[in-house]
Amino acid sequence: MCGFPTPTDTVTPRQRRGQERAITGNRQTSWAFADAYVAEDDALLWARDRAREAGLRSVTPGTGSALGLLAAAVDAKAVAEIGTGCGVSGIHLLHGMRPDGVLTTVDPEPEHQQFARQAFRAAGFASNRARFIPGRALDVLPRLADAGYDLVFCDGDRLEYLDYLAESLRLLRPGGLVAFEGVFGAGRTIDSGPQPTEVLRVRELLRAVRESQELVPSLLPVGDGLLCAVKR
Repeated sequence: MCGFPTPTDTVTPRQRRGQERAITGNRQTSWAFADAYVAEDDALLWARDRAREAGLRSVTPGTGSALGLLAAAVDAKAVAEIGTGCGVSGIHLLHGMRPDGVLTTVDPEPEHQQFARQAFRAAGFASNRARFIPGRALDVLPRLADAGYDLVFCDGDRLEYLDYLAESLRLLRPGGLVAFEGVFGAGRTIDSGPQPTEVLRVRELLRAVRESQELVPSLLPVGDGLLCAVKR
């Protein structure tokens, strides 16, 4: 376990009974409805198809719409994305950013970034709205400007998430926001059984973000879990 209080640690028996009544089959239906609440356009669907063909996971529509909302909430002009994929998350981020905002997106696979370029163009974004940097994230991020970003979105190597956190704290301005995709680990993060190193690293990340005095955190139950935090 990742050291978080279990329901039995934090609520009374009466409260637990109330929770049990609330957790019904309708919860899954509600989550599915929420995930599909914001419809995706043809450009996003095209990018999803390219990602599926390449064997890449993409953020869910619910996670994507949350990213757009977060970008709009911080009035993002400069966003750094770790993990371009084929452009699904990037399109959502760009939709939420200011019209003059620039997305800097990093990925070790230039071929995937070419698909993202096409997807961004199909979504109606000018070529100067995105800066594509091929390469390993931990090689590229140190070259980006201190306090130069409003939002950092991390969807790369889960083994490197703690390193991404350290870089994000440097990259973000005060009031900026960092988000990590996939922190539920398809349910493995809270599973008490033996887990691979990737899951253990995500648990470390969850603890570090929760305990940091520099961050105001929240864990959003969209997609496979979106961990968000605002830099004080």
